[in-house]
Amino acid sequence: MKVDFTRWLPAIAKDSYRKTALSVAGVAALGGLALAPTATAAPVTTGPHQGAVSAIDLATGKAATRAQQDDQPVESGLTTGSATGKPPAGKPSRAQLIPHGIEGAQSRVPLDDAQLANARAIVDAAKKTGVGDRGAVIGVATSLQESKLYNLGHLGAYNDHDSQGLFQQRPSSGWGTPEQITDPEYAATAFFTALKNVGGWQDLPLTTAAQTVQVSAFPYAYAQWEEQAADIVQQLW
Repeated sequence: MKVDFTRWLPAIAKDSYRKTALSVAGVAALGGLALAPTATAAPVTTGPHQGAVSAIDLATGKAATRAQQDDQPVESGLTTGSATGKPPAGKPSRAQLIPHGIEGAQSRVPLDDAQLANARAIVDAAKKTGVGDRGAVIGVATSLQESKLYNLGHLGAYNDHDSQGLFQQRPSSGWGTPEQITDPEYAATAFFTALKNVGGWQDLPLTTAAQTVQVSAFPYAYAQWEEQAADIVQQLW
């Protein structure tokens, strides 16, 4: 069933959070890499930086990240969490962010400025929609899986149907117009509005809550990002 979320989503001001959606040009430099349905791409700047290449490799299984090759954990801005294990004053605790524990092996990617800005937009939308810090973790983890926190436009032949934006939402499924779903604030608000309609979502494992909203072909893939998403939310909250 196609659900028109735009009927009940509030009008969203786009000036503060509007980011240019990444187009197929963002993956041209990858030499025709065939992406998985959860397509990812580097920002359209001077070409994909090492962090973006690692994110794409990790998402598609084409290669190990440099950190994995060196048998060392990825450590980059907003990926490592609190060094002491105690949250800074006013920040949510680990127990609040991951109340059900980590499911399975975890993945991490470095973050650039574009990814960081998009993560902030998701966290801000979580606050505005009232899903709280746990909802923010689910949202950030979902976007890490779907787009590696890049605001993807249409990727042409690499696209998964008509999926676009941070959450790879589809206009044909009623998520909104291409312009709307590539607005980070709109996309995050749409995701959280749908999440709030999932009965008992606060008590569900992250991957179950995310999959109920996203209906992905890879329902267990979201779990691998829970730890990094919690680190990001803790530091941005």
